[in-house]
Parts: sequence; structure tokens; C-alpha cells
Amino acid sequence: MELAAQSETTPPPRMSTAAAVPHSMTDDAFLGGKLQILQPEKGYRAGIDAVFLAATIPVKEGETIFEAGIGGGVASLCILARNPLVHVTGIEASTRYAVLCEQNAKRNNFSNSVRVVHADVKEAMRRDLAGMPVHGSFAHAFANPPFFDEAKVTASPSLLKAQAHAFGPDDLEQWIKLLHAMVTLRGSVTIVHRAETLGKLLAAMEPRFGDIRVAPLYARDGKAASRVVVQGLKGSRAPLQLLPGLVLHNDDNSFTADAEAILRDGATWRLR
Repeated sequence: MELAAQSETTPPPRMSTAAAVPHSMTDDAFLGGKLQILQPEKGYRAGIDAVFLAATIPVKEGETIFEAGIGGGVASLCILARNPLVHVTGIEASTRYAVLCEQNAKRNNFSNSVRVVHADVKEAMRRDLAGMPVHGSFAHAFANPPFFDEAKVTASPSLLKAQAHAFGPDDLEQWIKLLHAMVTLRGSVTIVHRAETLGKLLAAMEPRFGDIRVAPLYARDGKAASRVVVQGLKGSRAPLQLLPGLVLHNDDNSFTADAEAILRDGATWRLR
């Protein structure tokens, strides 16, 4: 696994929005300030998982990408900051987050590169829904699905946060089915999730994908992995590979050089 420097293609300059932060929102910098993202003070807030996920997508100039559960758009906008000459279509069940994603795309000058469809992942496989993307039309698809089993956790008092963090017994497979449906043959599908769900991820992905790459994320050297990034190719029959993974923090809690390169400098995290 290799870290690569950011593309020489420079993303378009951002709009000046310092005075345009709505009440109950925060204006958060990503990729060392290359992106300024509005997020709710309360509710679901994207963090570094979205940044690491975006860094693994093997996108090339001119390709189309699909994100399930685009939220406020952090992962997709990180991809666009790295390669502005791609187009992202995302679906989002929450009207509030769908509108917020469009606003974040606009304030970072990516309005023409992002399309947001207001739809629930659970309904998105239906072909009779107006406005849904055409199946098999994307080079890459990815997601940062809900993390917690709704039967094992206490729901957040914030409805939006509760919906973003909890999933039912069959939901994870539904997300993977949708991602599989959206990509073309040999297209890539990438998911970031808790390390303890790796078995469920592989059970859902192995019948549909080949050349699956598993990349663990470790909070510190010597600790068990806290997250995994899993990426497969539709239609491939190549065997699974377990990659070395990435350590996030030094002993003094600072980010390691490899993690810093992705989070601040826009480096890619190549899984293939």
C-alpha cells in the first residue's frame, strides 16, 4: 500500500464564506483548509473516516462516482478537491443533509460537479423511483454506512444523528447491494466501517466482488484495528488481499506522517 502525493491539478479557489455561517452550524476545515464544510453543531458530523475513505477511491480524470448516504458531502468533496475533473452523484435520505451537501458544494465551487438525490438507501434499488441514477453507470461507488447495531446501542437524542449511526440486521447488505448495482463491470466499491464488522462486510461482498482489498486503520502502533477500509472490483475473480494498514497516532497523540499526509496534504491512500 502506497501513499501518493496530491494531483498537480489545483482545485478551484473557494468562495469567501467566513461571514456566512448559519446559527447552529460550524465551519470546519478539511484537507488543511482546502475545503470549508458547514456541519450542524448537533447531529451527525463527518470526521476523519470520511477523509481516509475518499483517499482510497481509485478515481481517474473524467470518471463518475456514486456515494450512498452522502450526508454533508465531506467524502465526495475531498475527492473533488483532489481531482476536480470528476463528477459525483450522491443519495441522501435526510432533506436537511441533502440541502447542506448542495450548499457545501456551492461554497467550495463544486456545484457543477455534485448531484444530490433525495432518496433512502433502502428504497434506492427500486427502478420506478424518478430521478434515481441509472444502474451500472458509475466507475466507482463508496459509502460510510451507519456504524452501530440499533439493537445494541442507546439512540442519540438527535434524530439525525441516531439515523446516521444505527443500522438494522440487514441494512449493511442492502448498502452493498446498492453499491454493486450502481457500478459498471470492473468498477470499484469501497466501504469504511468498524473493524468488528469485517466478517459481515466480507460475507456481503465476496459473492459480488473479487480482488477485495482490506486495509486496517490502527489508532496506535501495537493496538487492534479500530476501522477497516474494504474495496472490491465488480466482476473480478482475483483473491482477497489483507494490506498492511495505516497507523493514525504517535505516542504523543499527534498524527503520524502518513496520516498527516492524507488529512492535511491531500495525499491518496492507494489500495491497488
